Amino acid sequence: MDTEEVLINAMKKLINPLLALASMALLIWNPYPFKVLELKTFDWIMSTQEEVQNDNILIVDLDEEIVKEYQGYPLPRSLYAELISQTYAIPGITVLMPDPDIRNKENDIELSNVMKHTPTVLAYAASVQATEGGPHVGTTQIGESPIPWLYQYPGILRQTPALAESAKGVGLITSAPELDGVVRRVPLAVSSQDKLYPSFALEMLRVGVGDPSYQIKVQEAGVEWLRIPNYPTITTDSNARVWMTSNVNFYRQSAKEYLENPMQGANFVIFGVTAEGVVNPVPTAKGMMYPHEVQANVLHHLIYGTSPVQPIWAETAEIGVALVLLLVIMFTATRVYFSLPALIVSLFLIYAGTLWNFVQGFLLDMSGIAIVSFLYWSIVTFRAFIEQFFLRRQVKKQFGTYLSPDMVKMLQKDPSLLKLGGERREMTFLFTDIMGFTPVSEAFKKNDDPEGLVELINTYLDSMTKIILNNGGTIDKYMGDCIMAFWNAPLAEPKHAELAVKSAIEIRAKTVELNQQFKDQGLDLPPINVGTGVNTGTCIVGNMGSETRFDYSVIGDAVNLAARLEATAGRGDYAQWPVVISSSTVEQCPFPDQFTEIGDILVKGKSEPIKIYSP
Repeated sequence: MDTEEVLINAMKKLINPLLALASMALLIWNPYPFKVLELKTFDWIMSTQEEVQNDNILIVDLDEEIVKEYQGYPLPRSLYAELISQTYAIPGITVLMPDPDIRNKENDIELSNVMKHTPTVLAYAASVQATEGGPHVGTTQIGESPIPWLYQYPGILRQTPALAESAKGVGLITSAPELDGVVRRVPLAVSSQDKLYPSFALEMLRVGVGDPSYQIKVQEAGVEWLRIPNYPTITTDSNARVWMTSNVNFYRQSAKEYLENPMQGANFVIFGVTAEGVVNPVPTAKGMMYPHEVQANVLHHLIYGTSPVQPIWAETAEIGVALVLLLVIMFTATRVYFSLPALIVSLFLIYAGTLWNFVQGFLLDMSGIAIVSFLYWSIVTFRAFIEQFFLRRQVKKQFGTYLSPDMVKMLQKDPSLLKLGGERREMTFLFTDIMGFTPVSEAFKKNDDPEGLVELINTYLDSMTKIILNNGGTIDKYMGDCIMAFWNAPLAEPKHAELAVKSAIEIRAKTVELNQQFKDQGLDLPPINVGTGVNTGTCIVGNMGSETRFDYSVIGDAVNLAARLEATAGRGDYAQWPVVISSSTVEQCPFPDQFTEIGDILVKGKSEPIKIYSP
């Protein structure tokens, strides 16, 4: 094997591991399509949850009906005063009121007075314009400052100062859409001009507890959690965001219904505008939601601690799972009927594990693993298929004319039966040749008919080849009018000696038929006589070449002896014996007494005489 071939074979063996490394690199890189797929997968995972009913939060919608009753928007501040005075719960108003009431300035005073006696939370919004910040809510920091990790905004759109001062809390209703524009995670805190501002939902919970501040813990990788006394610790991502699920149902009333008969029992009441054209809803995994609906969902998770978390170990776990799956595919890819079920079962187990982890409160990204594994499986399986395809073509090309169709199909199905480098195996060999061929060829030469000679040889070779193949033999080569064949390779054949002898007998009988056939065709030819030698012995047989180019053949003394016996058969002292068989072959036949012993013969290359027989 030359150096170039060694390098080619080495590269072939390295392709699959290199593809696996490339797949892992793609997973770690996590390009935009992978990120979007991850988010869509999370949507699907969360959609598997059973819906739950929240009894702690009531949503009151300022809808078309109430806007029509008050002759358009903005609504008078006196209406908000009347709404919040109806409840003993913690009211939260998500309506932005940055300017005094244009209808009646006295309404601001009325609303302000009501809020002084009611623990109301008002909404702020992030602004792209730099503004002075609003009231600062106290925080207890554990670790480094969270400001560098929070979403940064140039300014904050504040409520009218008089209203803001009367409120017990102010929080942002600004959401942070993902790459695809869908809101799935909501920041619990943002920053503007180096000041921290909590979300509306977080402020609702703080005011409900009556605590003047909340705790926020920051580590090297970013924000870890926020905490309000008497409620579960809120684990966030590094940017202080929490995931919002889509399985929560809330009790809700229209503003008009609430004024007439407010629903009791809720601890929090959130007021928000749903009148068309006033507030733009935002896309979420559950569909379009208004900002106050988003905050209601976040508040639900803060109360019950149900927001799923992407743990710190998630990325490491995902890479580990991907590595295991790629290795499974790598070692099964050569057999599609192994690799495909392995891929399907592995992906099923992965997604089952994903759902189980989600039930435990953890979000793992299995989508990237799935697509990378499928791409890798597709490539290596296609490569294996192509290699197998060309190998089968090579097998057919190599053995199509030398083996029976059934044996060729077996080799195509399992090319591994052909062992590169060869193996030691006991085999039976047959050589058959036309004796005295010169007179036959001269007859055609006399008639100036070389084509006829070629046709005769082909007819003879075709007839003898069919006999050998029908008896399970392998044609090794043609040497003029001589045929070399063997049995018990490439496929094992326990009756190799018997089948070789059977072929020799049939060749002798077929020769008689051919002579009669040529005579009937009017050919003026001397009779064709065939000598056949058969021997059994141990040889080296196999692929004598490389994985890409090989010649399937045999090497050994047993081959040479069979050729010597063929050269003896039907000639000289053995003219009456057209078929000569060695004792080693006769011994393996089921009825050795059916053979006639010819005697001992000393062949070239042997120091001891060999006993020979004829059937």
